[in-house]
Amino acid sequence: MARRKIIAGNWKMNMTPSQAVALVEELKPLVGNDDVDVVFCVPAIDIVPVVEAVKGTNIQVGAENMYFEEKGAYTGEIAPAMLTDAGVKYVILGHSERREYFKETDADINKKVLKAFEHGITPIICCGESLTQREQGITIDWVRQQIKIAFQQVSADQAKTAVIAYEPIWAIGTGKVATADQAQEVCGAIRACIGEIYDEATAQAIRIQYGGSVSGASAPELFAQPDIDGGLVGGASLKADFGKIVNYNRA
Repeated sequence: MARRKIIAGNWKMNMTPSQAVALVEELKPLVGNDDVDVVFCVPAIDIVPVVEAVKGTNIQVGAENMYFEEKGAYTGEIAPAMLTDAGVKYVILGHSERREYFKETDADINKKVLKAFEHGITPIICCGESLTQREQGITIDWVRQQIKIAFQQVSADQAKTAVIAYEPIWAIGTGKVATADQAQEVCGAIRACIGEIYDEATAQAIRIQYGGSVSGASAPELFAQPDIDGGLVGGASLKADFGKIVNYNRA
């Protein structure tokens, strides 16, 4: 069975609540494509108005992060139940910016992944290497480690529903895009790694996105690769070009 493509926008720290609603109104008519899952991952303060703004459309709403405790004295954090109550279906976990600037570890991300599954939220689990790591030839080893730790204690049934986003850090926001061959090589290795952890059925079910300067121009070739099941899109998700990415399969 062919895997359904999933194309998610990561808004990062952009858009006030009113700006967010205006952007949704602009993008709504451009991202209609029933062949793919479309997700807008928005800042926490934008979730409630964006969920309201996308009602009746094909757009689902995701969060950009989540804490691994149910509730309590964790000032400034967002609990999983807050997300589900607000209508969130997806959460980005372990983005390279969270790892770099906020010192999130593989173990932290694993805790968040387990908590997301517990609450029925689909995690978009990010992995990827720096330019130095690519030049040192350790990309596959590095990414496999990130995946193996992220999926500790995750069942095969849970893993089948997860999304993995491969984002080479050197391609995020730089305008540099991994070639389709480079992206496919790593996404193929990720799928093989899932097959080792679980089995072939789980490996074939899980969806793997590519992220890193995806554009309307680069999307068709990237998404045509056998192990790339869509994209996690940063800058372009805030512009009309996101519509072209979502409709990559239409001339």
